[in-house]
Amino acid sequence: MIFAKSGSDLTWDSTLKGDHVIRIWSSKVLTAFAILMLTLTTATVGLFLLSLTASRPSNLGVRDGRLTACPDSPNCVSTQAEDRDHWIAPLTYQGDSDTVIETLEEIVRRHPRTRVIERTSDYLHTEFRSAFFRFVDDVEFYVEAESGRVHFRSASRVGHSDLEVNRSRMELIRSLFQSKQSTDATQPIPPARPAKLQSVP
Repeated sequence: MIFAKSGSDLTWDSTLKGDHVIRIWSSKVLTAFAILMLTLTTATVGLFLLSLTASRPSNLGVRDGRLTACPDSPNCVSTQAEDRDHWIAPLTYQGDSDTVIETLEEIVRRHPRTRVIERTSDYLHTEFRSAFFRFVDDVEFYVEAESGRVHFRSASRVGHSDLEVNRSRMELIRSLFQSKQSTDATQPIPPARPAKLQSVP
């Protein structure tokens, strides 16, 4: 004998199957989300630890009038680079070269999370730290007084690509430096105080 299911029984079976499919789908979504969050958390912690353990390079500075060459990775720009990908135009200045480093330090200190590491009459080494991962970029300036140019190098300590951060930063510093130069050049020079005439007895 064959018993046929009523319409209400078929509806109940469909509802149960639908609920089962939803539970399976929800479980898979939650599992995928958990895996994604774990991956992101692990990557974030790894990058943060990487930024903390990256030590200051020992090859920075000026040697024979040249800054350290950029590595093969694209996260570096230098006015003394010999390839197009890393090269950037140097700064030019007017007036006394003794004030150039002072002006550059003033500009650098306007940026957040910066630190001056070394300063001499013709050289400045500063560190720029990113806001989230705390990555450090080493930025150096070298005043070449005989040519009236300022060579510079900006390089990330870790990673490969910097999404043009170093180049964009240095172009901003260029703009601020040129603006400062123009302002100083147009400052009016006060007239000399006239000499006091002495009466002749």
